Amino acid sequence: MIKNSIITVLLLFLFISVQTCSNKSYEQKKLSEEHFKGLQIDKVPEGTVFNDTTYVPIYSEIYIKTKNIRFNLTATLSLRNTSLKHTIFVTEVDYYNSFGEKTKSFLSTPIAIKPLQTAEYVIDEKDISGGAGANFIVNWEAKTNVVKPIFQGVMISTQGQQGVSFTTKGVSISNR
Repeated sequence: MIKNSIITVLLLFLFISVQTCSNKSYEQKKLSEEHFKGLQIDKVPEGTVFNDTTYVPIYSEIYIKTKNIRFNLTATLSLRNTSLKHTIFVTEVDYYNSFGEKTKSFLSTPIAIKPLQTAEYVIDEKDISGGAGANFIVNWEAKTNVVKPIFQGVMISTQGQQGVSFTTKGVSISNR
């Protein structure tokens, strides 16, 4: 009797453990739209002394095997304020396709990205409007010239058992 009870408890524990693990492995976290945005503000405060335009290469698709076969990617623009003290103000986040045509503007009003905060903008895997030569143009300002934010593109996708992920780094194009 005790042996059967122990076996029953162990099987029940094993079943619950397997169910919990399998549910977590397929659970995808759905985030609210607010997670991806900085703090919207009416206008950039007066007194900014530094402004920059940053170019971030993005790949909404890449070529595989031949120029006729493409692999679609989800692309994330990550705007990271690395300052411990200073807020940066982003006035434009625009998405351009391979032909240099603006296809999407992400901001209707400026945003403030507080110290150590990150704002993200996502191009869905099904959106191939940008092509292999897509990019983001980010215009931003700060009240000091010591801030050095990191603006990156993060591309990722899977098909079957094939997975692809890589990053790109933004570069200043203000003086070009």
